[in-house]
Amino acid sequence: MSADVIGFALLLLGFILLIGKAIRITTGWVQKLFLPSSIIAGFLGLLAGPQVLGRLAESLGIGGFVEAGLFTPEILDVWRALPGLLISVVFATLFLGEKLPSPKRVGRLVGPQLSMGVIFGSGQYVVGLLLAVALLVPFFGANPMVGALIEMGFEGGHGTAAGMRSSMESLGFPEGADLALAIATVGVVGGVILGVGLINWAVRTGRTECLQGTVEQSLEEQRGLFRHDENYPAATMTSRPSSIEPLSLHFAFIAVAILIGVGLLAALQWIEQHTLTAWTDFELFAHVPLFPLAMLGGVVVQLILDKTGRGGLVDHQMMLRIQGLALDVLIVSALATLSLTAIAENWQPFLVLVVAGIVFNVFVLLALAPRIIGRYWFERGIGDFGQSMGVTATGLILMRIADPENESPAYEAFGYKQLVFEPFFGGGLITAAAIPFIYTFGPVPVLVTMAVVFVAALGVGLFYYAPRSARARQAETRETAGHA
Repeated sequence: MSADVIGFALLLLGFILLIGKAIRITTGWVQKLFLPSSIIAGFLGLLAGPQVLGRLAESLGIGGFVEAGLFTPEILDVWRALPGLLISVVFATLFLGEKLPSPKRVGRLVGPQLSMGVIFGSGQYVVGLLLAVALLVPFFGANPMVGALIEMGFEGGHGTAAGMRSSMESLGFPEGADLALAIATVGVVGGVILGVGLINWAVRTGRTECLQGTVEQSLEEQRGLFRHDENYPAATMTSRPSSIEPLSLHFAFIAVAILIGVGLLAALQWIEQHTLTAWTDFELFAHVPLFPLAMLGGVVVQLILDKTGRGGLVDHQMMLRIQGLALDVLIVSALATLSLTAIAENWQPFLVLVVAGIVFNVFVLLALAPRIIGRYWFERGIGDFGQSMGVTATGLILMRIADPENESPAYEAFGYKQLVFEPFFGGGLITAAAIPFIYTFGPVPVLVTMAVVFVAALGVGLFYYAPRSARARQAETRETAGHA
């Protein structure tokens, strides 16, 4: 693969992404769905590729487009390799530039929020694995690893689904990544549609504390643009460009974080090969992807910077811009190379998992969030719902709609929850280890383990945080009555 081919493949991705943004700006129904430009561009790449345009050309007897559509096989090979590389960049930036709070402060601020997050994450495993054991494997002949796809696609999103491709391929489940990507796409679109609908319902029925009336978005918000009078800095300069460009400095920190992840993974694989694998033939870290270790590498880099008084060198907003670039390119390349054949051949398990996952997520939001979180339960719960349906950005979009003036503690609680939640679920260590564990031990032990985690999180939420939330609400009501 020549450097020219790789460079041209990246330029094509940028061009398709720009077309996707133009469609977002000019097409009303796309705006109302809040479809990200990267997803639009990914579908454009898929339509122009061998699986749609190529098949159409073949059926019409038109040569020249059959093999790769508008693209060449070499360009498609580059695109297929990008998600596995870029997902490490996405996860390495998660905690770089973030102030890492003490566990005590995290527990005091976001205990109910963390309980909800674990209920969403572990519950998606329970639902998926129950369906795999009781229905999908015996009646549809599905691979048992299909039970992990709800959490991987909904909670993890496109990045995690694409990043797990190599692991699933090495374990004989190559169609798993395509199914997870399709689930992630349904999750992002469905998360926004259902989320906005639920917000409108909650406003009309008096379940929100920050909004009254109906929810409306401005034309600029629907287009994904800022008004001329809005001014939001993209990032902060942390070094003088005469010494090093700030973007270059942040790239260097990301590189170090990923290299630490590479070293950690290599060390864990070496230890496993000389201990557990040598004794039992069991392999876990041989199938664990790099990105969760790159995330830990980012935590290590941030801890070192904080301990040495150099934390100000990293701006989290700059990291978010780099993360966003990597995620956009990842989504476009992953969707453009999605296997429609794999989805068509497994449409029954795909449909069952999608419907079950959506029903479970809505149930947790409406039935459990009011009891566990207490005040501002909807403003705080809708963020976890959005994340559990797609990606963190979906949750942030829904929280901004439900609480546009940031009146509730939703943003703060959600942000601190991520520091504890993301190392494990939604692309963290549990997500990375679930597939190898199911392959080695079968779905039942993983189902039992996740059921224990789910019941524990549910018990803590209902029997510890729910009474505290109720007492706090009663005290506030008495105080309000006393002032009256």
